[in-house]
Amino acid sequence: MDEPIGLVALALDAAFGWPERLYRRVGHPVGAFARIIEWGAERWNRPHRGVRQRQAGGAMTVALAAGFAVAAGWAAESAVRHVLDPDGWPAIALLAYPAIAQRSLFDHARPVLAALNAGDLPQARHAVGMIVGRDTGDLDEGGVSRAAIESLAESFCDGVIAPLFWLMLLGLPGVWAFKAISTADSLIGHREEPWRDFGRFAARADDIANFIPARIAGVLICLAGSGGWQTMWRDHAKHASPNAGWPEASMAGALGVWLAGPIAYDGAMHAKPAIGAGRDAGPADLRKAIGIFIRACALVWLTAFAGLLAGGWAWLG
Repeated sequence: MDEPIGLVALALDAAFGWPERLYRRVGHPVGAFARIIEWGAERWNRPHRGVRQRQAGGAMTVALAAGFAVAAGWAAESAVRHVLDPDGWPAIALLAYPAIAQRSLFDHARPVLAALNAGDLPQARHAVGMIVGRDTGDLDEGGVSRAAIESLAESFCDGVIAPLFWLMLLGLPGVWAFKAISTADSLIGHREEPWRDFGRFAARADDIANFIPARIAGVLICLAGSGGWQTMWRDHAKHASPNAGWPEASMAGALGVWLAGPIAYDGAMHAKPAIGAGRDAGPADLRKAIGIFIRACALVWLTAFAGLLAGGWAWLG
């Protein structure tokens, strides 16, 4: 890709995010993927179908969502190149930036910290419940802090690194196909019923799409946090996901806390091993985690800019 599309997309997201007013009026592009996935689930994830039928239906559903994303992305990028070439790259960056979530992650983590600092645990539970899927009604201060930190670390991968990775590799078709797969994983890629069989393909596709970005994210968090390398290498495999453990373990190590552990979903406790070691997390650690996230994003910006300098782009001259 010959233009600073990734860097401009990052800048647009940092400056504007996806405004709440815009979301209320038109929604978000991933809403189209969600509707396709919901349609597939209603059609092919019926109780009377066999395991293989539900698995095939889930694969077809993901293929439809990703195929729609690729077709729409290709059509949009081709149209921009045809009409505006050679000056169409800002429009491509504009069409790509909603796929990046660095501003959204910051905006969702900050209210959790504010509520904890104010001693308002109910509000902190509500705020963290907006960004995690676990039960939050009984979480104490440490549980809320851990949940927010884990979400921030994991989402740094699938909300910042992975979209940028696929944008730079495959352009608009790549970044929006990734978002379609990521949306499918968040909606149906669960081990619990009724999604276990139907969502198997979505979960595997997301694992593949995040494989390289997750490891990049882990390294960047360690660099931004000035540590965490040993914990990342030792504990990344303790996570059920082959990818999420990398950024979470690196964040736990950088902060010197433990994350994960037993978590409740829909009223049922799930025994999960702790990642990291040391003390329980608290509001001060969430504040530090937000700082690490900001510095890690800055490293992404610097890396993108360094790539432009190394390439000797004419627009810098």
